[in-house]
Amino acid sequence: MNELSQNGHDGRPEHILPRRVVVPGEELESWSFKPGMWTYTENGKIYASRMGFTNVRSNYINVVPLCGTYMPKLSDPVIGYIAEVNPTMWLVDINCPYLCALHVNEVPWRVDFGDTPRYLVVGDAVLVKISMVDEIKRIQLTLNDPGLKRLNGGIIMDIAPTKVPRIIGKKGSMISMIKAYTGARMFVGQNGRIWVEGQPEAVSEVLLAVSMIEENAQNAGLTDSIREHLERRLGPAKYGHPFSETGASTGRYEDGGD
Repeated sequence: MNELSQNGHDGRPEHILPRRVVVPGEELESWSFKPGMWTYTENGKIYASRMGFTNVRSNYINVVPLCGTYMPKLSDPVIGYIAEVNPTMWLVDINCPYLCALHVNEVPWRVDFGDTPRYLVVGDAVLVKISMVDEIKRIQLTLNDPGLKRLNGGIIMDIAPTKVPRIIGKKGSMISMIKAYTGARMFVGQNGRIWVEGQPEAVSEVLLAVSMIEENAQNAGLTDSIREHLERRLGPAKYGHPFSETGASTGRYEDGGD
């Protein structure tokens, strides 16, 4: 694969096109993008394979299925995008029906009143934890726990939140195996967003493996099938033991939670 530009000019995930609803078979804006999640190519053009929203991340054009909205739970690690910036807080899109508040006292920086745009701007991606969900669905987030941070570089893919347990695997077995074979770094949010960083070839292999897991989540023996697929394409695992319960993981949030 040719060298792929995975970052915007400032090293953050790119946001190029506004979202729009597409249906299966509809041609996507493919003049400068590569096919991502839930797309296919035909005669050099990219088409949607699912009904959903278009979503561009780092030169990949994706379709985010309309089904499977995330319902927030206390302490869940999630990946969000900054949607609004206010003098004392940021509002974050975490793929749920509501924007969620990230207050200045829930970040690891000392932020003066009105100085919020110096730290996070609209479009920034963040790995955060849900710190409060009240009875009327007001949701607050935090960046203060170890491992939580702004996500610089890499790409973010979207899957149905209901498929997240299959991507992580029992005690992190599936995600550890993918990292052991590809060498990519991954964070899996409980809201169905997955951040991946690595060599372009490794990122492409992760995209393919995640698509296979999502499409075959109901099948028995899925871990063995994905291991065989990765070994057939990449050879023996070079970056860790593919059967370890912790494998190449470096922390709870990198594995998407317990």
